[in-house]
Amino acid sequence: MAGLIKRSDIDEVRSRTNIGEIVGEYVTLKRAGVGSLSGLCPFHDERSPSFHVRPQVGFYHCFGCGEGGDVFTFLQKMDHVTFSEAVERLAQRLNFTLSYEDGGPAREEQGNRRRILAANEAAEAFFREQLVTAAAEPARRFLGERGFDPASADRFSIGFAPQSFDALRTHLTGRGFSTEELLAAGLLSQGDRSAYDRFRGRLLWPIKDVTGQTLGFGARRLLDDDKGPKYLNTPETPVYHKAQVLYGLDLAKRDIARAKQVVVVEGYTDVMACHLAGVTTAVATCGTSFGVDHIKVIRRVMGDTANADTTQLGEVVFTFDPDDAGQKAASRAFAEESRFAAQTFVAVAPDGLDPCDLRLARGDDAVRMLVSGRKPMYEFMIRRQLEQFDLETVEGRVGALRAAAPVVAGIRDRSMQSGYGRTLAGWIGLDPQEVARAVQSARTAAAAKPADAPRGRADAPRASGQGQDARSAGSPTPPAPEAAPSMSIDQLPTDPVTRLERELLMAVLQHPGEVDREVAARALATTFTQPALATVRDALVAAFEHYGTQQWVARSADEAPGVFAALVTQLAIAPLPIRDDQVREYCRGLTTSLIGRDLLRRKTELLGALQRTSAAEDPDRYRALQRQLVDTEAERRRVLGD
Repeated sequence: MAGLIKRSDIDEVRSRTNIGEIVGEYVTLKRAGVGSLSGLCPFHDERSPSFHVRPQVGFYHCFGCGEGGDVFTFLQKMDHVTFSEAVERLAQRLNFTLSYEDGGPAREEQGNRRRILAANEAAEAFFREQLVTAAAEPARRFLGERGFDPASADRFSIGFAPQSFDALRTHLTGRGFSTEELLAAGLLSQGDRSAYDRFRGRLLWPIKDVTGQTLGFGARRLLDDDKGPKYLNTPETPVYHKAQVLYGLDLAKRDIARAKQVVVVEGYTDVMACHLAGVTTAVATCGTSFGVDHIKVIRRVMGDTANADTTQLGEVVFTFDPDDAGQKAASRAFAEESRFAAQTFVAVAPDGLDPCDLRLARGDDAVRMLVSGRKPMYEFMIRRQLEQFDLETVEGRVGALRAAAPVVAGIRDRSMQSGYGRTLAGWIGLDPQEVARAVQSARTAAAAKPADAPRGRADAPRASGQGQDARSAGSPTPPAPEAAPSMSIDQLPTDPVTRLERELLMAVLQHPGEVDREVAARALATTFTQPALATVRDALVAAFEHYGTQQWVARSADEAPGVFAALVTQLAIAPLPIRDDQVREYCRGLTTSLIGRDLLRRKTELLGALQRTSAAEDPDRYRALQRQLVDTEAERRRVLGD
């Protein structure tokens, strides 16, 4: 990435994008009043639509659960991408070239990325076509032997790479891609004389990002004369970084977010088996061990935030093979366990079968039972430590305590820590007080050591903006400050004065084209009696240079104090009680009423001042007040049309 995207480009992408079209790809929207669309909220379950989109102002809001924002916010929350990724995705949709704050447009980088993604998409289509050819019989047999029929292969977009050095290259260069672009995408490898197909005679799984774009491929060896590795993945490219991608996330993201659960398995076929068995939250790493970047991705998708109520936390379930590699993977996962706010579990199948073999041997129910029978990660790791010792001997029991105490000491929840301490005492046959002292000693020793690796909770990524995580991974987790509650339109009083002020703000936010600039400025200069609406009015005045532009609402929300920004958005979205043919007349009536009210208040104040002023003692002030009174009355009659 070249740097932060320029604000002007962000505004341009926002203004060119019809939020109704983007939201409409996820939610069925129907017309709901003047310039408003509504549908069932995608962020919470509801029967009656309370989710509103107003394309004219570029914002959405749900009056049921309170979710709201612009088109970038919507994509961030629906597709679990960062702010920058949302902007870049929409820019690509518009064929708009973004510029970055380091001074230069990233045309070359952005262009390369687009071409690589396009090449991968074309390669995926080519591989899928090849799966039905006669040459792909070994690939179809491999799938069939593992319980995957053609419909399953189609569901996961599986393909086959012909046993040829240039079949893919010939196909894609014929589609207009250069050899340099295909090399950059990792689809070709460079030989001594020429470039050749990287994947040959292999079964192919496309590896996609959370939005469904194909970033690379995983390829499984099929033929005896293939001397390459069992699995061969796309190398590191400008779009594919194996430490940051999870296979199956594009298919699992919705259910992960809804169920607040993710199941981490070890292979492509395991993901397929889980999904086909009904465990649709399964994902897998791609040619690398589970690490910090994978945790960041999962936390963002799952909405994994610290919560004192452990019943509301999500679940991360790991499955591991019983072999040495699987045990090492378990140890690595445990080392990073504390980065989750979610509770972590381990699921180990009977006889050490992986999910694919388990489904093949015992059916879909067995896969679902594997996940439902998960054990807490700490219990799994404690038992792993105990397996190394002979608990029938004093030496074995003492060694087991020394090995397991640090695991118990690492449990964050002190109540759970005490409980596991008592359980450990029962497992190894020692006095609970002795175990408690060993755990306390391990906790003290751990606190005295400089942290080589972060052990605190990683902050959840921001909902918007382009920054990195709020703190470095090595910092301990401070208590999360209690967020100030956002002001809501539903919290406003319902008296006539408040209703007039509220609907005036709604009118100038939603229909600036129907309220002349000078009239709007005069209306916003009046006195607002409701404090929250007065604060919003101040924000609109501060952003008034943008009145009537595509940035009017966004700039007004930016100017509002934090807890009032949501109120600006709600006022810009909430339906007005009018028909299409009433908009201009309605807006004029609101501005007339508010300005007239303000002038009447001013007239009353002047009359009072005039009564308190003596014409004989202070003739100049008396005459000035009379002139002001005449001018105010004339303006009031002009506004009211008298």
